[in-house]
Amino acid sequence: MFDDLEIRFVTGAQLLYGGDAVRTVESHSTEIVAGLNASGRLPFRVVHAGTVNSAGEIAQAFALADGDPQCVGVIAWMHTFSPAKMWIHGLRDFKKPLLHLHTQYNAKIPWREIDMDFMNLNQSAHGDREFGYIASRLRKARKVVVGHWRDAATQDRLAAWMRVCAAWADAQEMKVVRFGDNMNNVAVTDGDKVEAELRLGYHVDNAPIATLVPWVEAVSDTEIDALVAAYEQLYDFAGDCRRGEEKHRFVRDAAAQEIGLRRFLQDKGAKAFTTSFDELAGMKQLMGFASQRLMAEGYGFGAEGDWKTAALVRSMWVMGQGLAGGQSFLEDYTLDFAGEDSAILQAHMLEINPEIAAGRPRVEVHFLGIGDARTCARLVFQGHPGAGVAATIVDMGNRFRMVAGEVEVVEPQPLPKLPVACALWKPRPNLEVGAGAWILAGGTHHSSFSYALAVEHLEDYAEIADMELLVIDGKTTIRDFKAQLRANEVYHLLHRALK
Repeated sequence: MFDDLEIRFVTGAQLLYGGDAVRTVESHSTEIVAGLNASGRLPFRVVHAGTVNSAGEIAQAFALADGDPQCVGVIAWMHTFSPAKMWIHGLRDFKKPLLHLHTQYNAKIPWREIDMDFMNLNQSAHGDREFGYIASRLRKARKVVVGHWRDAATQDRLAAWMRVCAAWADAQEMKVVRFGDNMNNVAVTDGDKVEAELRLGYHVDNAPIATLVPWVEAVSDTEIDALVAAYEQLYDFAGDCRRGEEKHRFVRDAAAQEIGLRRFLQDKGAKAFTTSFDELAGMKQLMGFASQRLMAEGYGFGAEGDWKTAALVRSMWVMGQGLAGGQSFLEDYTLDFAGEDSAILQAHMLEINPEIAAGRPRVEVHFLGIGDARTCARLVFQGHPGAGVAATIVDMGNRFRMVAGEVEVVEPQPLPKLPVACALWKPRPNLEVGAGAWILAGGTHHSSFSYALAVEHLEDYAEIADMELLVIDGKTTIRDFKAQLRANEVYHLLHRALK
């Protein structure tokens, strides 16, 4: 996923201090980039783009970064004092994500050896403030990371941002296919698709379910046999779903849907999709099993036409590549009031990613008495315990808003009569505040959930997207959250005027 991506590292300096200083700056920058790459903590490579000493060099460095599809962002660092007027044209026209690294080559002050030559050369302490001013003056969105470049904590913050840069680049080329419209006039899962493409990059296309049917019908029995054999290696099977049993045909139908749907999405160049249980003409069952399997491959998914969540599921999957824990589409289903242990059962009819399973998923077939879904195969399991983050994007009319909440997945009681995948979580700081703040923010009943990511990833994403972010965590109070909502309304009314 990340093999062909890179981040450019641009070092700021000036010619005032002479050629020897410039050569030293270049040497230090090369060493820093090599050290970052050798750390093993970054998801893909950082490329040294050189030391820039003039407005022309800066503009060229940023133009080259903007024009290279392999480059998904730029790290800027001021080794010496770099007059900020030189940066105006390069920064003003730059469109990709930007990170300002406030570091210096040496970690410690060399107390006994320090002289004015050292002071002139190592000026990050105020050179970065000059750069910070011009970025703020230009209202340039960026992440600021403060810390020595050798420190693991600094490298981890760079790594988090780099993952988000990869997801942002992926979103600019994302197509979301919708099989059917939003369910039953539901409002929160819909939104302005034109504005989404303008602000967030991805394109949403409609596909009548009838256009998918021929792809499913074209799947051969040999292909189905091979895929079912793979299922048998990966999952347990309920007795009535095994080969030769009465419900095995539904498993085979699900396999045909998986193969046909994957080929359809590949043909359309789509990275995410939605389904609707009200629009299944020509299909033998709702594509729940196929959705579960394709989510595990990295396709974004949203139920009932929820294209915003489908796109976010894809983006969070990209961010989390190579990290443990898994991620999935989830939906708030029912509450368990139990004092301090109060929790929300997250589930859906069928479509939960098996990557989050606590154990080996089980293939089951049951009647689904909603819409036109009929009898459907599905993977049944419970999410494994652990901390995670749930997020959603809603259309507020004049802007998009991301709501992100920290949660703790806990082990539920046995659910012998509930044949769906699920996860039980406790919102932070507790159900009363966590759920209450989510509702006040207008958050959806659907969410994109990840064990692998943290709020920091979503903060970086919102910053790059110039999107409102509301965080619900262990420090949240309803009084302060309401005040933030009111302040945000005023801010976002004025914010566009400054852009």
